[in-house]
Amino acid sequence: MNRAVRPPETAPASAIGEHGEADHAATRRLWLGICCGLLTSLIWGVQAVVSRQSVADGLSAADVTILRFAVASLLLLPLALRRMRPFPVGRLGWRRALILTALAGAPYALVLVGGATFAPALHASVIVPGLIPVMTVALAFAVMGERPGQWRMLGLALVLTGIGAFGWEAFGSSRPQESAWIGDLFFVANAVMWSVFGLLARRWGADAIDVTIATCLLSLLILPVFALTMPMRLGDATWPAIALQALYQGALVGVGALFLYTKSVELLGAARATLFLPLNPVVTALAGVAVLGEYPSAIEVAGMLLVIAGMSVALRAR
Repeated sequence: MNRAVRPPETAPASAIGEHGEADHAATRRLWLGICCGLLTSLIWGVQAVVSRQSVADGLSAADVTILRFAVASLLLLPLALRRMRPFPVGRLGWRRALILTALAGAPYALVLVGGATFAPALHASVIVPGLIPVMTVALAFAVMGERPGQWRMLGLALVLTGIGAFGWEAFGSSRPQESAWIGDLFFVANAVMWSVFGLLARRWGADAIDVTIATCLLSLLILPVFALTMPMRLGDATWPAIALQALYQGALVGVGALFLYTKSVELLGAARATLFLPLNPVVTALAGVAVLGEYPSAIEVAGMLLVIAGMSVALRAR
C-alpha cells in the first residue's frame, strides 16, 4: 500500500518575513548608533577649535562659559521641569548634584576654555580625553582597589608616551611653544576633574541625563561670580563671535552631544559607544588646520597617534 509522500516542511512565509524585518531593524539600529557616535565625536572634536577661536575673537574664558551654560540651561529647562523632582536636582539630591557641578559644570568649562587661551586646540583634544582613562584607572585602584588588566595597562602606557611627546614639544624641544605648557596644565586639571566626576557618578549610579540637566542648571548659580570677578569682553565682541560660542558651546555641545551620545549608548551599548572617542583628536587636528591654521609639528602628530592607539587599546580591554 503506497503512502502519500508529504512535501518537506517549510517555515511559514509570515515567520520568514518577521525574521527579515528583525534583521533589517537590527541593521538600522546599528547604523543609526554609528551615525550618532560619529556625530558626537565630530561635535566634541570641533569644540576645542571653537574654544580656541574665542581667543582670536577677543572673548574671555568667563564669556564663553557664561554663554555656554546660559544657552544650554534655557534649552534644557522644559525637560528639567518635566523630569527633575525635586527641581532642579532630581534623584541626585542637592549634595551630590553640587559636588558633580563643581567637577563637571561651569568650573570645568572655565578651566577648559582658559587652557585654550595658551595652548593650541589639538593639545586639549589629546591631553584631556587621553588622560581621563589614566586618571580614572589610578583613582579606581586607589579608592576601590580595582586592578587593570595587562592590555589596559599597555594602552595607558601608550597614552602617557604620546602625552609626553606634547610635553617635550612644550618644554624641551629646540623650539618650545611659548605659554603652551600653561594650557597643558589646565588640560591636566580638566582630566583630573572629569575622572573624579566619573568615579563619583558611577558609585552613585547617577543617570547621565539627570546629571547633565542638574549640572547645567546649578552652574547658573556660579555664573554671576565669574561675571563679577573675571574679565568680561562680551561688550567689545562682535555678534557673529558671540553667536558662534552660544550656539556651538551651548546648543551643540551642551545639548546636542548629550542626546547623540546617550542615543549611541542606547543603540550600541556603552562599550561600543566609547570606541568613537579616539576620533576626537583627528577631528580637532583637521579642523584646527582648516579653521585656525594651526599645523601640528611632527612630534605632535606622533604623540597624537600614540594617544589614539593607546585609547583604542585601553577602551577595548576588558
